[in-house]
Amino acid sequence: MQNIAVIGAGTMGNGIAHVFAQNGHNVHLIDISEDSLTKGLANISKNLDRMLAKEKISESDKKATLDRISTFTTLKDGVANVDLVVEAASENLNVKLGIFKELDAICNENTILATNTSSISITQIAASTNRPQKVIGMHFMNPVPIMQLVEIIRGYNTSNETTAQIMELSMQLGKTPTEVNDYPGFVANRILMPMINEAIETLYNGVAGVSEIDTVMKLGMAHPMGPLQLADFIGLDVCLSILNVMYDGFKNPKYAPCPLLVNMVMAKKLGVKSGEGFYDYSESKRAEKVSCQFL
Repeated sequence: MQNIAVIGAGTMGNGIAHVFAQNGHNVHLIDISEDSLTKGLANISKNLDRMLAKEKISESDKKATLDRISTFTTLKDGVANVDLVVEAASENLNVKLGIFKELDAICNENTILATNTSSISITQIAASTNRPQKVIGMHFMNPVPIMQLVEIIRGYNTSNETTAQIMELSMQLGKTPTEVNDYPGFVANRILMPMINEAIETLYNGVAGVSEIDTVMKLGMAHPMGPLQLADFIGLDVCLSILNVMYDGFKNPKYAPCPLLVNMVMAKKLGVKSGEGFYDYSESKRAEKVSCQFL
């Protein structure tokens, strides 16, 4: 599996492209926006510079990694002759169904189709194709170059062969793949999102302030960052989407999003990506300081 296509040049997409390219794979990074591709490549270069400064890679390693990445604005050209496609578009079911239906029509019949979805049913996505045995979830964690886990999610019809290939590939990337079954939220977000939602409820109910809630969880529970700060980095819109998927899937009120989260998303207070969430990221130096702690 030498040739990899990654759909989406945003935070997750460019991180996935970075990891594959750094580990010797030829990567086709695909996005409908040329501007997004430019920003994605700039982010990869910036992250490589941080690794260079820490002497984790050499200058030649950086150049080789970037040279392995090609960019495309059309899906058909980007997925030509690839062994694996990793979709990292928005966390929206209809968007993903449309992408996978098109991929099924234009990709080689042997190409494996993976999605980086953090909550949406792999089985439902696979049903939009004529190759459900070759559709699988490959849920990377953010920031992708640093985090070790990859959740490998089998759909109802995902074959043993496909699963074994993706597990092996993930290990070749230096990651720790963990196989889970296809239920809303899988494992990571089924546990994480209710915690984040409860932290938002705690704020909403006036029990404590933002920094106080995060401090309790960091110092009392040894979490590397508090749940509200983590929500900002994930994106409050993404958190809301995942909670809605779990609420719709389980019909259990414990997954119902807090009204404060709903209102913040409607007000476009999405966290780091919008410059404001539970914390203020509007000052460029402050935003840079917070993001640097991960790399």
